[in-house]
Amino acid sequence: MSAERAFSAAVLAALKADTDVRAALGDPARVYTRAPRGAAFPFLSTGRGESEPLDGDGLELIDHRLTLHIWARHGDEGTLKDALGAVRAALHQADLTLDPPFTCVLCRVVYADMFTGPDGATMHGVVRVRGLVERVG
Repeated sequence: MSAERAFSAAVLAALKADTDVRAALGDPARVYTRAPRGAAFPFLSTGRGESEPLDGDGLELIDHRLTLHIWARHGDEGTLKDALGAVRAALHQADLTLDPPFTCVLCRVVYADMFTGPDGATMHGVVRVRGLVERVG
C-alpha cells in the first residue's frame, strides 16, 4: 500500500467514525472516494491529492495535501456550513491511524471554503487537509 492510499483511507475512516460528521452527512455518513451517481445530499467525496517527499536524516517523510468536496443542494447553506465545520473539527490535529508501515505525524486542516456549484443547483464546500506521513521500518 502506498502512503497516499494509507493517508486517504485514514482520513475517510476518521470522518465516517465521527458523530458530528454523521449528524451532518447522514448515518452512515455519506463519505465517498467517488460519489455514486444519484447520491443523496449532502455528501462528501475526495478530490485532488498531492504528495511531496521530505526525506532527510534517515527519515522517509511525505507531505500530503488532500482536497475534500462537500456537496449540498442550492439554498441549503446552513447544512453545508454544518458539514464543513464537522469535517474541519474531525480532521484538524486528528490522531489518524494509518496502515503499516505508515504513521501520521501531523494532520491539519489548511482551509475550508464554500460557494455556489457550477451548475447553479448545488452548494459546494472544499476542505484542504495536510498530513505528514512517515514510513516506519
